[in-house]
Amino acid sequence: MEKTYDLTEGKVVNRLLGFFFPMLLANLLQQVYSFADSVIVDKGLGDDALGAVGNLSSLTLLIIGFSMGLTNGFSVIIAQKHGAKQQVALRRAIALSVKLSVILTVILTIAGCLVLKPILLMMQTDPLILGDSLLYGYIIFGGLVTTIAYNLCSGILRSLGDSRTPFVAIMISSAINIALDCILIFFLHTGVEGAAIATIFSQALSAFICFLKIRKMPMLFLRPEDYQTDVPMYLELLKNGIPIACMNSVTAVGCMVVQGYVNGVSVAYTSAYSACSKYLNLFMLPSITAGLSVSAFVSQNYGAGKTDRIREGVRVCLGIAVVSYFLLGSAMCFIPETLARLLLNEAETVMFAVQYLKICGVMLFLVNFLFIFRNSVQGMGYPFIPMCSGIMEMVLRIPVIMFFLSRIGFQATAYAETIAWLGALAMNAAAYAILIRKKGKEVRL
Repeated sequence: MEKTYDLTEGKVVNRLLGFFFPMLLANLLQQVYSFADSVIVDKGLGDDALGAVGNLSSLTLLIIGFSMGLTNGFSVIIAQKHGAKQQVALRRAIALSVKLSVILTVILTIAGCLVLKPILLMMQTDPLILGDSLLYGYIIFGGLVTTIAYNLCSGILRSLGDSRTPFVAIMISSAINIALDCILIFFLHTGVEGAAIATIFSQALSAFICFLKIRKMPMLFLRPEDYQTDVPMYLELLKNGIPIACMNSVTAVGCMVVQGYVNGVSVAYTSAYSACSKYLNLFMLPSITAGLSVSAFVSQNYGAGKTDRIREGVRVCLGIAVVSYFLLGSAMCFIPETLARLLLNEAETVMFAVQYLKICGVMLFLVNFLFIFRNSVQGMGYPFIPMCSGIMEMVLRIPVIMFFLSRIGFQATAYAETIAWLGALAMNAAAYAILIRKKGKEVRL
C-alpha cells in the first residue's frame, strides 16, 4: 500500500533534508537537460539558434510560469488539508484542481499560440532568429498540456511529502530528452524543432510516471462526488493560485521588457543574455528547491498549527541558501569565462556573459533568501504579498534597463536583476516576520 508523508512530525532537519535532496536532484536534472538542450543547440546549430531558443525564455515564463504558479497555489491548499488530516477536503481539493487545470490548459495553449508572434515582434526580435523562435515556440505552447500535467502531478506529490517520485520521473525523462536531442539534431539534422519535440516528449513521460504513483495511493482514490461543484473550494484554490500565477507573470513581463531592450541592441546581446539566464537558473536551483521544500513544509505545519516547526524549518532552509551562495556564487565570480565558453563561441558574447556572471554571483544571496521567505509566506496562505513583490520586481527592473543599458552596456542587465531581488526580498522577509509572529499569538491563545 502506498503511503503519504507527514511533515508535521519528526525531527525538522531530518524531515526537511529528506524532502529537499530528492527534489534538488529532480530539479537539477531538469536544469541539466535544459542546459544540455542549450549546449546541443549551440554546438549543433550555432549561437543564433541558441539566441532564438533563449529569446523565448521570458515569454515562456509568462505563459508556463502562470500555469506553474496556479498549480503551486493549488498544492499549498492540498498540503494544508493533508496537514490538518481533512481527508474529504483533501480529495475534493485534488479533484477540483484537476478540473481547473484542464480549463487552464485549453486557455493557455490557445493564448500562447495566438500571442507568440506579436510579442516576439514587440520584443524587437531580430529577423535573423525570428523564424526559429516562432517554430520552437509553437511546438512548446502546442504541447503545454504535458507541462501542466507534470506540474500538477508533481505538485500533488510534493504537497503530500513525496519528493522522491518526481525525482525518479525527471531522472528517466532527462536521459530520454538528451538522447532525443542528440538524435534529432546531430543525426536527423532537424533544426530547433528537434529540441522542442524532445522537451515535450520528456515532459509527457515525467507526468505519466507521477500520475502512476498518485493512482497507487488508496487515500487519493477520487470518487464522482469529489468532482462535484464546490464553490467555496474553488474559491479557496483560486484565491491561493491566482496571485502566485500573477506573480510569475508579472515577473515575466519585467523580464520581457529587459529582453526587448537587449534584443534591440544586437544578436550578440541576445545570445549572451540567453546563456546567462541558463546559468542563473542553474545556480539558483538549490535555493529554488529549498523554497519549494519550505512551502510544502510550512503548508502542512500551518494546517496543523505548529508554529515552532515553521520557524525551525525556515531557519534550516536559510542555511541551505547560505551554503548555496558560497559554493555557486563563488563559481560565478571566479570562473565566469570558463562558464561562458561552455555555452558560447564568439569572443564578444563571452565578454558580455562574463560581466553579467560576476555581478550576479556577488549578489546571489539576495535571490536565494528571496525564495525562502516568499515560499514561506505562500505556504502560510498569504499569496497576495508575493504577488505584490513580483510587481515590485517589475517596477524596479524596468527603469534600470531603460536608463542604463545605453550608458553602461550589458552590465545593466545584471544590475536590473539584483536591484529587483533586493526590493522583493525586503517585502517578503518583512511579511514573514509579521505573519509568523501573528500566527504564534493565535496558537498560544
